[in-house]
Amino acid sequence: QVQLVESGGGSVQAGGSLRLSCAASGGTGSSYCMGWFRQSPGKEREGVATISPGGGSTSYAGSVKGRFTISRDNANNTIYLRMNSLEPDDTATYYCAYKPGPLCVLDRSRYIYWGQGTQVTVSS
Repeated sequence: QVQLVESGGGSVQAGGSLRLSCAASGGTGSSYCMGWFRQSPGKEREGVATISPGGGSTSYAGSVKGRFTISRDNANNTIYLRMNSLEPDDTATYYCAYKPGPLCVLDRSRYIYWGQGTQVTVSS
């Protein structure tokens, strides 16, 4: 069992920045992908970014590429999402998620543990 706890959400104006954190605990194993997903009311949960077990490979949704950066600190079992140039369309609940194994994808069905979510609200 893996527990994930997100933090760092909040309200910002368009153009602002936030950094989300996700602390993992429990039986994570030594090789696992981590991802950030988001969901706004009436929409499906969508993949935002993923990061490989060693942190050397990342992937992003097209809508956030160049603005968001995912990173991880394996010594502390924590991942981050730095979000710059935030737009009102980025408003959503953001979730971190865990996928065992080294093949990282933005497919939410492949992730088996999820955090409780943290709200990000961007005003125009």
